[in-house]
Amino acid sequence: MTSKKQLKARIRERMAKTGESYTTARHHIAGPAEARSDAGWRFTGGRCPASAAITAILVNQGTDVSEPLVFLAGGGIGAGYILWEFKHDQSRHVVMGFRNQWQYHHRSMDKTLTRLGVPFEQHTTGGVRAASAKLAGELDAGRPCVILPDRHHLGYWGLPATLDGHGGHPVVAYRRDEGGVYLDDRGHATIRVPQDRLDAARARVGSYKNVTHVLGEAVLGEAALASAAREGLRDCAEHLSSASESFSLPAWRKWARMLTDTRHAKGWPNVFSDGRSLAGALLSIWEGAEPVGMEGGNQRDLFADGLDEAAVLLAEPGLAAVAGEFRQVHALWHDLAEVALPADVPEFARIRDLTAAIKQSVMEEGSAGVEQSAQTAATLWEVRAAADESFPGGDATALLTDLGNRVNAIYEAERSAIARLATLTGQPA
Repeated sequence: MTSKKQLKARIRERMAKTGESYTTARHHIAGPAEARSDAGWRFTGGRCPASAAITAILVNQGTDVSEPLVFLAGGGIGAGYILWEFKHDQSRHVVMGFRNQWQYHHRSMDKTLTRLGVPFEQHTTGGVRAASAKLAGELDAGRPCVILPDRHHLGYWGLPATLDGHGGHPVVAYRRDEGGVYLDDRGHATIRVPQDRLDAARARVGSYKNVTHVLGEAVLGEAALASAAREGLRDCAEHLSSASESFSLPAWRKWARMLTDTRHAKGWPNVFSDGRSLAGALLSIWEGAEPVGMEGGNQRDLFADGLDEAAVLLAEPGLAAVAGEFRQVHALWHDLAEVALPADVPEFARIRDLTAAIKQSVMEEGSAGVEQSAQTAATLWEVRAAADESFPGGDATALLTDLGNRVNAIYEAERSAIARLATLTGQPA
């Protein structure tokens, strides 16, 4: 009989090897996870933080709705690329946007809920006490809330102080006790964060300081879901047909160019000419594009699932064909991630394993695994720092050329799929 410890090791090994989410890796190893709950709150898991948070609240209200359709209602996928350089610790981080309006939490939440016909209130306040009291009042009234705390201050991801204020992703606050608040972050176990820590996390990032979305009771019939899917698809096609090199598909083309550009100040051959922090940037690609990362990966497979549901809901079989194209694109993103952080480099394999271990602990154990997760995280950041000081990946020039070609291929594949979607939704190609 396989012990719990052995099962965890096998799931973690698969996550590190394939880049899969905890839920997917566990399903392959041991079948679906047993449904779990806490004080009446049912954990539903999830793939994209924003759509998973909305779906969790709706499902716990008794609404029959899937995360892929909620994701679709919000406009589905997006695109975006930013290379951040931080002088305080000489680090470089790659940020990739994979969902519609990824850079604007308020807009994403508001239009998703509006299209679905879900009544909601949005609250913001600069004062920590007022924000804390507002959240407490909503939770005491039995109304779970979507909040957006800074990940470093939350604590359970084990992030170092250098990532203080780098932001976070939406989570559900569903109940509280005298000294803490309980969160649902797509996992299957209770996460309790001390009240003062959560207050600090919610107040840390100025652009969405203390933002809180309170969802009312929703009635989602087939007509409402069909309308939401239709509007979301039109939004996606229009948004990704624009010429923006920051927040639309041309961002991938720009990134492909920057990977080999020796003249531009932001060209990777110049930014990483000393070899420092290149390993961290490549890890950013792997954990950003793959579901094993904190934000759930490139979301092209989630979008494809939504397209399949919409094909039936809207009686439009052409959407199923587009779904097939995006599953191929999802595979291209996976291949890119594998090239960026190959498992046959021992240092990279170690980084992948430790990253997977932290994600597994958060999803499977919640607060119960925080102490062990913190120890794992300390080791991870030591290994990352060593790799950043001396790049272990061999010929960086050949690697960047390969990555550039792959990103450009992804751009062309997504551009073709979006053009087909635009035709199906009546948008100009």
